[in-house]
Amino acid sequence: MPISVALLFTSPSSSLDISAAREIFGVNRTYLADPWYDFAACASESSASCDACRIERLYSVEELPQAHTVIIPGGLDIHQAPPAALLKAVRDAHDAGTRLVAVSTGAFVLGAAGLLDGLRITTHWIHADALAAQYPRVTVDLDALYVEDGGILTSPGGAASLELFLHMVRLDHGAAVAKALAHRLGMAPQDAAATVQLPQVYEPGGADKVLPEVLSWVTQRLDTPVTVDDMAQQANVSRRTLTRHFRASTGMAPLQWLLAQRVQLAQRLLETTQLSIEQIAAQTGMGTAATLRRHFGRTVGVPPDSYRRWFRARGAGRSLGLTLAPAASTS
Repeated sequence: MPISVALLFTSPSSSLDISAAREIFGVNRTYLADPWYDFAACASESSASCDACRIERLYSVEELPQAHTVIIPGGLDIHQAPPAALLKAVRDAHDAGTRLVAVSTGAFVLGAAGLLDGLRITTHWIHADALAAQYPRVTVDLDALYVEDGGILTSPGGAASLELFLHMVRLDHGAAVAKALAHRLGMAPQDAAATVQLPQVYEPGGADKVLPEVLSWVTQRLDTPVTVDDMAQQANVSRRTLTRHFRASTGMAPLQWLLAQRVQLAQRLLETTQLSIEQIAAQTGMGTAATLRRHFGRTVGVPPDSYRRWFRARGAGRSLGLTLAPAASTS
């Protein structure tokens, strides 16, 4: 059976979020996975007609718990309480095991329904303070493109809506289908994590007497080709001895450690400079932009271009002095 997705209309609703949901779930994509999704709208009495959104099937509010997934788009007036019948339907859907998805101010509906306490969520940075003030037991994470906690998924909205919906396709149909859909839409496929995952770079243990000098020597030459033989010669040991010391002290083989250093340098350059991807590839010793994109995407989980946009967006939110909700325990 196809996975049923209900788009819950509030008044007003973001046309961008609606269009993104329809594009992912409402377009017949059985060429990627068969069956695809059974997409419908659910409009409360206070909502305007959704005829303009070209969604033919309609749910009643009472039918909401029958859906596998309910998406609440942004656009809601956060100063106006949602209708009691709508909140009851959302709670009933949650109790029935329905997957709840809130985009931008859609999180306020889940908050009003009492479903966010103790959870980590995300929302649009403009409304983060208001959400934290209304629901102090909620942790608001502005660093994430999307967050999944307690069976509830949230997103800041806008372009991040597509990232969240693509993540849902990955959960439902697998990584290969999600990657194919991302390619079809001209999107860069994201990793399965709700936030950009940074590579873990191991440092050598203090007891090692071989590595400190050679590691310092290598990190000063990340823009030039360096082989295992070069490292072994610098350390005045054999390749086998060098590899043994690397694994014992860093948990990595020599070239793995070197690649992690190159990726970490690429991250710093993406964060702090306006250098092109080609220039960063040269400065990190990866040679070409294609090589940098391949290794960076495999290690960090996103392409370097996407990482730079994500980092700048995070910095823009923090520069506005946004106050996040206090940390809360999660179950």
